[in-house]
Amino acid sequence: MTEKLSLLLPVWAGDRPDFLTEAFRSTVTEQTRRPDHVVIVRDGPVTPALDACIAELAASSPVPVDVVTLESNVGLGPALDAGLEACRHDVVARMDADDVSLPHRFAVQLPMIESGLDLVGSGLIEFGTHAGDVVGTRTPPTDPADIDARARFADPFNHPTVVYRRDLVRSVGGYTDFALMEDYLLWAKMIVAGARVGNVAEPLVQYRVGAGAYARRGGLAQLRAELAVQRRFRRIGFTTRMQFLRNVAVRGGYRLVPERVRRLAYRRVIATYRERS
Repeated sequence: MTEKLSLLLPVWAGDRPDFLTEAFRSTVTEQTRRPDHVVIVRDGPVTPALDACIAELAASSPVPVDVVTLESNVGLGPALDAGLEACRHDVVARMDADDVSLPHRFAVQLPMIESGLDLVGSGLIEFGTHAGDVVGTRTPPTDPADIDARARFADPFNHPTVVYRRDLVRSVGGYTDFALMEDYLLWAKMIVAGARVGNVAEPLVQYRVGAGAYARRGGLAQLRAELAVQRRFRRIGFTTRMQFLRNVAVRGGYRLVPERVRRLAYRRVIATYRERS
C-alpha cells in the first residue's frame, strides 16, 4: 500500500534563511519521492528575513504547506508535538532547518514504513561549512535486535533522519517537554510499546556540524538532562538497574570530561562514527 507523507520541520529564531531554504528544497522539491504535505512550525518570534523565507517557501512549494505559528519559543519537544497535530498524514518525516536530505531519502525509507515498520532512521553524513566539507559519517544499527540492545545505552536513531507513524508517537505521549533528550525518550517509549523499528545504514541526510557542537554535549545542563532521562528509563522499565548504573557512570561522566576527550568518546563509544579517510 502506498502511504502519504507529511514532513515536519521546526524553525526558531536561531535558524538562517539560506540554510532553511536548502533544507526545504532538498527534502521537498528535489526528492524523487516527494512528501505530500509539509508542516513548518515557527517556534516563537523569528527575524523578518526568516519570516519572509518561510512565507516564500510555503507559497512556492510544489506540495501543500501549513505553517504552525507559536507565539513564544516553547522548545523543540513541545514545538514538534504542536506540529504533529497539524500533520495531515499518519506517516511523518522529521527534518531540521539546517540539514540537507539526499534526493532518494524518501524513496528508500517509505517502502520500509509501507512494509510494516513504525520507525525508520538512517545513517547521516556530518559536514562543516558546506555539504562538500565532509567530517565523517554516523552509521546506526540496522537489525531490530541490535537497535533494541543499543537503545539501552545510546540513542540508536539519528533524529533528523527519522520517519515514523504519528498515531504511535501520539499514543505514547509524544515528545513532551524534555529538553535535550526528547527524541531519545520518545524512541524508548515507542520500543516499550512494541514499535517495529529499522534503520538504513546508508546516509540519507547531511547533518551540519556547527562550531561548538561537542561543547554543547557537555556541561551541567546536559548532565541534568542525562540523569533525568536515565531515571525515566528506569521508571518505564526500559533499562535494568545494572544498565541504569552503567549509563549514569559512563554517559554521565561523558558530560563532564574536557571537550577534546568528549569528542573522542562520542566518536568511539556513544555514536557509531567513521572519520573521513
